[in-house]
Amino acid sequence: MWYNIYHMIDLPYVLIVVFYRNESGNEPVREWLKELLGEDKRKIGEDIKTAQLGWSLGMPLIRKIQKDLWEVRTTLDSGIARVFFTVDGEHMILLHGFIKKSQKTPQHERKTALVRLGHYRRG
Repeated sequence: MWYNIYHMIDLPYVLIVVFYRNESGNEPVREWLKELLGEDKRKIGEDIKTAQLGWSLGMPLIRKIQKDLWEVRTTLDSGIARVFFTVDGEHMILLHGFIKKSQKTPQHERKTALVRLGHYRRG
């Protein structure tokens, strides 16, 4: 019942999703999502939509990593998807996405998000 309520009423989004675009014009998170299975894509999309509607939700859906960097956490059959993002005014900028297979988030995944965050700020 609660799932369907979003389809019955027009709720305003607190945040507007924007895909980070690199210097070449590519959108890495959009490209990553396109490579995923349909069910995984749907689950991640639903969690991002929940974050848009309910910003600033906390755990277990959203976790603050550090100043200006958060992650949306989605449980999939193949692991746990993470989508790193920043918030700029009313925009949720999706910086980096990956599927985590181990307990700890690999350092290079966080570094990728931080590099993109730096590029976005300078952009």
